[in-house]
Amino acid sequence: MKMKKVLAIVLASAMALSLAACGSAGTQTTEETTSEETTTEPSTVEDMVTTDVVEDEAEGYEYGAGVTFHSEEPVTYSMMFSDHENYPYKDDWRIMTRIQELTNVSFDLTLIARSDYEDKKSVLVNSGDSPYIIPKTYEENAYVNGGQVVAISDWVQYMPNYQKCVQDWNMVDDLKQKMKSDGKYYVLPGLWENAGAGYSYIIRKDIFDAAGVDVTQLEKNWTYEDFYEALKKVKEYTGSDYVFSDRHKGESTLNIAAVSYGVTSGWGIANGMKFDTDNNQFYFAETTDNFKEFVSYFNKLLNEKIMDPESFSQEDDAALSKFYRGETYVINGNYQNLADITQQMQVDDAELYMVVQPGGPAGNMQIENSRLENGIMIAQNALDDLGEEGFIKMLRFVDWLWYSEEGQTLCLWGVEGETYTRDGDTITLNSDITYNGINPDAEKLLNADFGFGGGVFAYGGPTWLKISKYTEGEKDYANRVVEYKEARPVDPPIMGNEEETEEMDLIKTPLIDSVKAWTLKFITGQADIEAQWDTYVAECESLGSAAYADQCNEIFNNTKSMLGY
Repeated sequence: MKMKKVLAIVLASAMALSLAACGSAGTQTTEETTSEETTTEPSTVEDMVTTDVVEDEAEGYEYGAGVTFHSEEPVTYSMMFSDHENYPYKDDWRIMTRIQELTNVSFDLTLIARSDYEDKKSVLVNSGDSPYIIPKTYEENAYVNGGQVVAISDWVQYMPNYQKCVQDWNMVDDLKQKMKSDGKYYVLPGLWENAGAGYSYIIRKDIFDAAGVDVTQLEKNWTYEDFYEALKKVKEYTGSDYVFSDRHKGESTLNIAAVSYGVTSGWGIANGMKFDTDNNQFYFAETTDNFKEFVSYFNKLLNEKIMDPESFSQEDDAALSKFYRGETYVINGNYQNLADITQQMQVDDAELYMVVQPGGPAGNMQIENSRLENGIMIAQNALDDLGEEGFIKMLRFVDWLWYSEEGQTLCLWGVEGETYTRDGDTITLNSDITYNGINPDAEKLLNADFGFGGGVFAYGGPTWLKISKYTEGEKDYANRVVEYKEARPVDPPIMGNEEETEEMDLIKTPLIDSVKAWTLKFITGQADIEAQWDTYVAECESLGSAAYADQCNEIFNNTKSMLGY
């Protein structure tokens, strides 16, 4: 089916039916990726990953896998820097002096307030006057076609530490997510050996215990229906108005529950597509029986006054205040949130516990399945200014700082003997320094006072390094997630070219807005699920859900060989 014909039909239908809704960017499902079409034969991810590392004799510097990068002559590279308001940049940060001591490299920083970073990054990159190194890049699609950033996959053979991570940790399927229709990728993502444990539900374990619910046993193989029964028991025991009053306007809860129902919603709604691994094809998940069961579940929680209907409209502070005061007993969050909430509790002897997320009709799978972090783009003017040899030298510095275990440990924890001590894989932060809930009463801050553990440099690494910053409670939570849940496969990307993606976006935006609006209506009871389900499905079809799925599959079939299918 040709896209322009599809688009005309869809837009004509959409004139008669539309619903407005607030949007939120998804993070955990397949999105379209763009780039210019190319006449060259695209590489496969396997080709990129298994490319032999070029280990030539570098003139004027040392480099290599497990080797500290060091330039014989001082060198300065320009870099954008996202300046976080909680730990603003300081000229005397130890991270900068230590990098210079080890490598003979310094930075010419363009400091940008975190809140303005995306807008100003766009201006700088599109102007062609960007600093060479562009970290904290979550979304690169807008920059691919302008020619202002390098197709970095053409250069990773010069990055031995990066290639070692990719090969040792079997990152082939992960990197498929970054490929564009030309068979290249344009950002160096942060690489984790294992995915994180993710968001879940923070509960008042003391109350659940008193109500006769042993979550430590139940969570080992529970479903959302088991979770519902547990919540009912807590409501009966406490007599409270509501057991669960949520934050994030329900977006995080809908996101994590959607995984267990085999659909998309909340933060992770993206384009509503899921991939059928048995048949190797995409389908629109939001009109399936599983989606109907999904919205029916939350509608049940509201109807039985287990979940506060304000969960989908209130600000975070309102939800948190109810939990602090002991009026509710469940709230969504991550483990860092749990540490903060514990300190704010206004109930004596309250025992908080983060449960493993329940399973559902789609199985008992881990919520987080991506091992990629935000990443680094490299400006084309770096290649133009430095020339090929100088450009490769800079890449090998980037390779050491962000992808060697030495560089990753430095960026996270600092200097051994100055900020921490190490015994094997156990890191002990100095007692007068606090970070991530460790040594909470210490006066010095690892990020604000030293520059370590910040978002520009410290992401990615082996499992031991990820776990090293966990408290004992977070280690326990992460281990429970791995033990009780199955790894979730990563869906392939939809590698449309620029024109295809622009046309598909014209369908996706009103379609997903409509799904979001209907989702809240179904959950809150403003729409009757049984009586109006067919109307909802018909509206999705009129807005192009089937046409969108057809186009996804056409693109997939045209690109699946380079993806290894």
